[in-house]
Amino acid sequence: MDQSLPLFPLTTALVPGLILPLHIFEPRYRMMVEELLGKPEDEREFGIVAFRESHTLTPKQSSPGDVPDDDASPIDPSAEDTDLYPVGVSAVIRQAERRDDGRYDIVTIGSRRFRLEHIDRTAPLLRASVTFLPEPEVDSDDPRVASAVQSAMQAFDTYRSILGGRLNEANDDNDADDDQVPADPAVLSYLITAALVVDGSTRQELLAAPDALSRLRLGTRVLSSESALISAFGAIPALDLLNTTPSEN
Repeated sequence: MDQSLPLFPLTTALVPGLILPLHIFEPRYRMMVEELLGKPEDEREFGIVAFRESHTLTPKQSSPGDVPDDDASPIDPSAEDTDLYPVGVSAVIRQAERRDDGRYDIVTIGSRRFRLEHIDRTAPLLRASVTFLPEPEVDSDDPRVASAVQSAMQAFDTYRSILGGRLNEANDDNDADDDQVPADPAVLSYLITAALVVDGSTRQELLAAPDALSRLRLGTRVLSSESALISAFGAIPALDLLNTTPSEN
């Protein structure tokens, strides 16, 4: 059954378990936060969806969760539904601090994946009818799953090592992350989805995968491809996401 969520478009995707801090400055999104803070903690949920690369922000536009320039204007709420990717993730507010001028600094965590069914643009705050997508459990003892986890962990380790090495060449103070990579299939699949420095369509394909096994297999292929490109061309991605680790909570 479809459910309704206030919608918060961003220029990047959220994944389940990922902590995302946001600075809220637009009046309509301040109202959204105020409304959500009046609800029980586990109901303070709104939907985050990413813009497609074909959607261009003008110099006077900024993402509603970014820190704006003095003359920045909000994203045009009349943008076509096709400018948004069809699969997003709900965000639950975990912390909120209201500034004297009415702006909010909030900390959210990615919760549930959803598919956009319809967007209501009749009010300043976009609302969407969404269908929450299931997250089928996978058996870690299943040989197929165990093999996929092992392959993904190896590919992710290689990717981080190559990327970290390139970053260290550019910045001697940058240390690689030696933390243990989680072996839980779902957590690992979303960690890879979040940490890969790739275009939005690739990340969306990973996010929309029907289950952790499919996501791990696709993620392994993408990791291997990206590692080969970095090794061959010495390219350093624009963002250092080596330390991105979704919470298991």
